[in-house]
Amino acid sequence: MKKNAVRFLIVAFALAALSLPALAQAGQGEGQGRHRGMPSIDERVQRMTKALNLSDDQQAKVKSILEDQRTQMASLEQDSSASQEDRRAKFQQMHQDTQQRIRDALNDQQKAKFDEMKARRKARWQKQSGQGDTGSSDKR
Repeated sequence: MKKNAVRFLIVAFALAALSLPALAQAGQGEGQGRHRGMPSIDERVQRMTKALNLSDDQQAKVKSILEDQRTQMASLEQDSSASQEDRRAKFQQMHQDTQQRIRDALNDQQKAKFDEMKARRKARWQKQSGQGDTGSSDKR
């Protein structure tokens, strides 16, 4: 009887140990579009709504734009025919296009705030990556 109990405990611990990485990975991927800790589309829309006071119509437009971007990026990630440099350039172009489409859905006051948020993000990214001001303006 003791041998069966010991075997049971060993098997139970082994299964638990083997399932931990799978559980941890499943928890990281929750939310739509999460990739490397990125917020979901809904979370992004909520943040933008709070920061820019988006109307219901604008929220729907922004969500649609972000969903389109996610679909395009997922497709590009699967494209093994393009070089890494080409894919990186396409990702950057998709990001710029998405930013412009979102900006086009905003009123003038929101556009000014959006541009300000974008400039702060860029400055923060440059500071974190150790890049100085390159003198180029990425405002659209």
